[in-house]
Amino acid sequence: MTVQSVRLFGDPVLRTAADPVVDFDKELRKLVGDLLETMHQQNGTGLAAPQIGVGLRVFTFDVDDVVGHLVNPVLEFPDEEEQDGPEGCLSIPGVYVDTKRRQNVIAKGFDQHGEAIQIVGTGLMARCAQHETDHLDGVLFVDRLDSERRKQAMKEIRAAEWYNPETPPVVKASPHGLFGIR
Repeated sequence: MTVQSVRLFGDPVLRTAADPVVDFDKELRKLVGDLLETMHQQNGTGLAAPQIGVGLRVFTFDVDDVVGHLVNPVLEFPDEEEQDGPEGCLSIPGVYVDTKRRQNVIAKGFDQHGEAIQIVGTGLMARCAQHETDHLDGVLFVDRLDSERRKQAMKEIRAAEWYNPETPPVVKASPHGLFGIR
């Protein structure tokens, strides 16, 4: 497996909805391995395929010593309970802003071999599943912020060493309702 470069805020691939995986083959297993290796090298909690330039619906996670991946995820929310806490992103390094998410999630999808799996998450695991699934829809956590928090995030982004004014980032309103809560 190979550590890949993480795409940064402003890269168009981060704003493009990923395609569903249809072939559960050797290439998919390599992609999952690359995602895991890159995520761990970057000390991340999660990493979605578009973040390494691959437009497929796959993400990996490492939350509370639970390491895994999900292919073609679909999220369900068993209740309306919310959480509001710090969130960051490997594609927006060094920027952490309190972000509203659902507290509990059921993430259904497949493993790299095509076997159906389900992840029931609360707290950080729920946040991770929502954050990574957003990446697969071309949505970034800054899209889920209210206007005041979004201004704060954009100020931090523009001040970051990695920010490139030649490719200005696009911030859009989330298509998923108030503060992006689905």
